[in-house]
Amino acid sequence: MNEFIGGCKKGMPIALGYFPVAFSFGVLVASSGLPLGLATLISLTNLTSSGQFAGISLILANASYLEIAATLLMINARYFLMSLSLSQKIDQNMNTLQRMIISFGITDETFGIASIQQETLTFRFMLGFILLPIIGWTSGTLVGETLMNVLPPVLQSAMGIALYGMFLAIIIPASGKSRAILEVVMISAFVSIIFYYVSFFDDMSSGLKLILATMTGAVYGAWRYPLKEECRDE
Repeated sequence: MNEFIGGCKKGMPIALGYFPVAFSFGVLVASSGLPLGLATLISLTNLTSSGQFAGISLILANASYLEIAATLLMINARYFLMSLSLSQKIDQNMNTLQRMIISFGITDETFGIASIQQETLTFRFMLGFILLPIIGWTSGTLVGETLMNVLPPVLQSAMGIALYGMFLAIIIPASGKSRAILEVVMISAFVSIIFYYVSFFDDMSSGLKLILATMTGAVYGAWRYPLKEECRDE
């Protein structure tokens, strides 16, 4: 029980940070006219902010299932590496079911905190550690979409720009600090503009356009700014 409580204490700050972001996700989904409860169901079963926002964008763009799956796989592929890294720190006595349970709660933030723990990560600790972030993310979404449905129509319409505002809040500060990020954003935006204004691409679906623009920016970033391996003395 002490390990479980210790995990909960570690996860509390993450849960508090998740709540307002999840709130905006709930507001976005509700303002888009999608069914009440859908946002909460998505948050409860996914737990991936960037993936959820991208997925909703594709749903609203009438993208196909294949396009949505390909985009989310690309966005969330980093979790494979995070889980592989944490597998070196967890209690090796964990069975497969326990590993599957804690892998659900691996996010950028939980990975960052768990990876710096000095002691072995037990199942009880990890269970408490991921529980509060899951609750924070899901409850924030629930409150967001619930309150959205009781707001005046004028405010509901205004909240429809929440997704665009959040994306701008993410990319503008990052672009100002990193030339690499700025170039990747500009390349992706340029490709998106071409897809939008050039009539040749009119028959291409919005989901495929998003995937190609994202992949173009990512490939450019990997080519232009490759990660340099540190040379170590033998």
